Parts: sequence; structure tokens; C-alpha cells
Amino acid sequence: MLRVLLKDESGFVVSTELVLIATVLVLGLIVGLTEIQHAVVAELNDISDATGNMNQSYLYTGFSKEKQGTQGFSAYTRGSSVLDRTDDCDDNQCDIACDVPVDERAKRL
Repeated sequence: MLRVLLKDESGFVVSTELVLIATVLVLGLIVGLTEIQHAVVAELNDISDATGNMNQSYLYTGFSKEKQGTQGFSAYTRGSSVLDRTDDCDDNQCDIACDVPVDERAKRL
């Protein structure tokens, strides 16, 4: 009976190998997904920087057409303008990825 148990290749040894392989795969997936997250955040930061660098100011003048022979206008349109100012986080002014290291020693009162 002991010989049959020692020659048995199914069971504990195979499941131990599978647990080890699954653990390595899960750890690799965690590291890979973290790197994908950092890459996506970096690309979104690039897109937001490009959007923040766009100058969205505009200006157009109005026009009018006076009526012939009488006073007044037959057509009249006012002009408009907008001046785009720098927002809080334009040009990568905000640091949203990491905080400043904090000293973890006991505080004295």
C-alpha cells in the first residue's frame, strides 16, 4: 500500500505545482496591470496637457447694413469675443500622482 502511494503521481505534488504556477501568474498579472495603469495615466496626462495648451480665445466683429434712403438698419449683428485664461491645472501645474513623503515618527505635543 505504501508503494502504491509513493508511485501515485496525481494529487499533492501536482496541486502544489499548480498553486505555485497560479501564484506566479497572479503576481505577474498584478505587476503588469499596474504598469498598464501608469502608462494610461501618463497618456491621459499628455492629452490633458495638450488640451490645456490650446488657446480657445476668439474674436469676431459685428456688421450692419443700413437701409437705403431711410434711417435705421436692415441687418445688424453684434460682435463677440472670449479671452481664454490659464486654468488651475493647465501645463501640468498640478501634481496628482504622488504626495510629499511624510515623517512617521511620533509627534510631540
